[in-house]
Amino acid sequence: MSHAYPIVDIDPALSVGRSLRGGHPWLFSRAILGKGPHLPVGAIVDVHEAGRFVARGYYDPHSHIRVRVLTRDPFEKVDANFWRRRISRAWLLREEVIVASGDADSYRVVHGENDGLPGLVVDRYAGFLVTKLYSAGLVAHRDEILAALRAEVPGIRGIFGREGMEDDGASGGAVHFGEAPPERIEIREHGARFLVDVRGGQKTGFFLDQRENRFALRRYAKGREALNCFGYTGGFSVHLALGGARRVSTIDQDRDAIAVAEENFRLNGLDPDAQDFRAEDVFDALAAAKRMGQSWDLIVLDPPAFAKSQKTVDAAIDGYASLNRAALAVLRPGGILVTCSCSARVSAEAFAGAVAQAADKARVELQLLEQRYQAPDHPISPSFPEGRYLKVYIFRRV
Repeated sequence: MSHAYPIVDIDPALSVGRSLRGGHPWLFSRAILGKGPHLPVGAIVDVHEAGRFVARGYYDPHSHIRVRVLTRDPFEKVDANFWRRRISRAWLLREEVIVASGDADSYRVVHGENDGLPGLVVDRYAGFLVTKLYSAGLVAHRDEILAALRAEVPGIRGIFGREGMEDDGASGGAVHFGEAPPERIEIREHGARFLVDVRGGQKTGFFLDQRENRFALRRYAKGREALNCFGYTGGFSVHLALGGARRVSTIDQDRDAIAVAEENFRLNGLDPDAQDFRAEDVFDALAAAKRMGQSWDLIVLDPPAFAKSQKTVDAAIDGYASLNRAALAVLRPGGILVTCSCSARVSAEAFAGAVAQAADKARVELQLLEQRYQAPDHPISPSFPEGRYLKVYIFRRV
């Protein structure tokens, strides 16, 4: 076989080739022999081990993830047809598990590594696509990716790119195709409606990965007084209210997000004046509630990622333990605790251990009712454990 692409040689002594052949999509710089080739960001390369082909992917000389794997087939060329095939495959899953049911008009279309397109996230909000490139190496292929999305995803009014933007919406963003998205897009999921700011909201505008978990909480909501911590724009809160919660308190330190949460209640025919909305720090609010003897029948904890790097994992586990202990201190007997972690580096076992530690210190007995992950439009590759990032436990306080 003639080599159409530059070669990156890896150290056979590190057994990295076995991991790549087994399906893991990342090749780290430390596994490369020498300094690696001098190539532009985004160049397509072949990874070799002891002279044998292992995988093909795109190269980023400035990232510690030096190569992100696109294919393990030595005969598969990475060209415009490649991107279209992969996006077509990703779209087929969404047609089967989301579109066919009619339960939602907003969902993840491409879920990066777990769809065989490492670094690429594409979310659909009604008629608009929002793209996010988590690797500079994808910029060189953006035009082919956009063409593939236009060809394979029907009913698109516009494509907005959040490349160059932080996950909290700070700076940047560009219209790549069609109409510019409105200031707020109205979306629907499981009978609920929400306003989403895809330009300035967190991530791509909304936490679509929690869609099925939001709906699942309705079964626990009826007649309960609920507290939604880190409530953002009220996703869990609206579903709890629609499920019959007696009163819902929503806390988030982002005042703008809290204002949108109130709007989302109105959008769903719910009176926000009958609820409680607070723009404040969750830890401070829980501590104040304990001092005042305030408590709830159902508490949702959905914080941002506590572990942004491997070095912060231990501190993150301690943080989860402290947060859950504070929540258990204001959860009534027979109450429901819904606790989440979106830290990919914190395993499900470690997260469960943090909750168990919190219960022990709070002298509270818990029963695990459900263990949940992200929605099926955020699939998980068994060979990529980092993709199992969202952990959701539903406990009952005995």
